[in-house]
Amino acid sequence: MKLLILTQYYPPEIGAPQNRLHELAVRLKADGMEVNVLTALPNYPRMEIMNGYENQKNRYEEIDGIPVHRSWIYVTKSKGIFSRLLIYFSFVWSSYWKGRKMKKYDYLLVESPPLFLGYSALRLAKKMNAKLIFNVSDLWPESAEKLGIVTNKIALKLAYKLEAKCYKKAFLITGQTQGIVDDICDRFPEKKVYWLPNGVDLAFYNPSNTQAGNFRKDHGFTDQDVIFFYGGIIGYAQGLDLIIKAANLLREYSSIQFVIQGSGPEKESLLSLKDSLNLTNVHFFEPVTKSEMPAILKSIDVALVPLKNLPLFNGAIPSKVFEALAMQVPLLLGVDGEARHHFIEKGKAGLFFQPENADELAKQALFLTENLSKRLEMGENARRYVIENFDRNKIANDFKKQLE
Repeated sequence: MKLLILTQYYPPEIGAPQNRLHELAVRLKADGMEVNVLTALPNYPRMEIMNGYENQKNRYEEIDGIPVHRSWIYVTKSKGIFSRLLIYFSFVWSSYWKGRKMKKYDYLLVESPPLFLGYSALRLAKKMNAKLIFNVSDLWPESAEKLGIVTNKIALKLAYKLEAKCYKKAFLITGQTQGIVDDICDRFPEKKVYWLPNGVDLAFYNPSNTQAGNFRKDHGFTDQDVIFFYGGIIGYAQGLDLIIKAANLLREYSSIQFVIQGSGPEKESLLSLKDSLNLTNVHFFEPVTKSEMPAILKSIDVALVPLKNLPLFNGAIPSKVFEALAMQVPLLLGVDGEARHHFIEKGKAGLFFQPENADELAKQALFLTENLSKRLEMGENARRYVIENFDRNKIANDFKKQLE
């Protein structure tokens, strides 16, 4: 069985889709499938071609035994809608011309968003005589419309039309969360939709085999500090100003420290907000490689996972959840719906706070600070729950069986 994964995002870039797709590819290959990846020259999230890849139109390499075929992409730091469209469509164009020269595959799995990559996927699947698997990790353009990122009615109409075409032409639609699956099933009841969840490498994120490292010492934290940690994209959807506001409410508690690690379009505004409040209990750190994350998670006390208070996110499960839970780190979860059901109500792996409610976040943070035994109990529950439900090995094996 031969599978081609078409995605704009792939390692060595750091991010949720990059890790998820690579981990899936590695496991499918180990299980006997022939897996190749067609992707862009790495540039995310800094929006500049990474060192070692500059001035190239195409590139072939192998990452952990996976053949990776790269094609050109236009990149710019501009945040305007026209610039973003140029980024997306440059890879749509280059991936098609690169892909049409490749051999035939049994399946072509395309990652959405960006939804526009569907144009390339539809044509390549036809040319390769491959069954199209449309993998949806975010309901686009619905999310872009509800977040106010895209407001042009004509553009939205065209995007919804493309979305419908991709779903109808797909041999199989896969959704990252059950909420995504349910939404697509409601709108396209005639289509087969399969839940292909994110998960975690339980061997890599294993607290028993991980040393805490020097994270606390390097950043001036003491053993008495209780570190509430957010690591990931600093974007609009996450609503991270909530952390700054909660930190302001807790500024008199010197042991409570908040860490925001990552980069993204909202980082500068958050730094400005922190400075305007003259806060010393909020710390911003640059993103790190995947290999550094287990030691960092081993060093912190609570993982913060917030999202904006939108019905759209009731089906969301941010990928950072799995890694924290696997490392026995309890959650402070500001995501309602599916994530709350799994990890708070069933898994007993942390506490919930109402999205965008800084008062409630501060209250729950104070409770966890003062109750070490509850933190430890929730951490033990956390790893147990992901072992039972979100093991990447089992997820990949089940998906292969689905294709067979």
